Amino acid sequence: ADRTIKFWNTGTGSLLNSIDTGSQVCALQWNRHEREILSSHGFAQNQLCLWKYPTMAKVKELKGHTARVLHMAQSPDGCTVVSAAADETLRFWNVFGEGGKKRKTGAEGKGRKLSKTMHIR
Repeated sequence: ADRTIKFWNTGTGSLLNSIDTGSQVCALQWNRHEREILSSHGFAQNQLCLWKYPTMAKVKELKGHTARVLHMAQSPDGCTVVSAAADETLRFWNVFGEGGKKRKTGAEGKGRKLSKTMHIR
């Protein structure tokens, strides 16, 4: 739990970049439509963070889970991400926009939590 996202050159084994995220990193998802990475986290905020690649500038923090976010998966169209956490909930996020279309802004835009929260138990 070193709180970092690291990028490695697999050919040479050298470290290319290391970003301190401020909390333990649990999972990563690449955006299929733009150069972005979504990370899920545990202690202390149990959030998801959207990063612009390759600058790794933080675009948005998504909060809603009350325990460590253990897993993420993308919908077949690559626009929606579901996160599963130790708080026994699934949350659906419209984080990656609308496929190849221009993204919406404001309340309907990036990082909007979809209306349903499903409890695992």
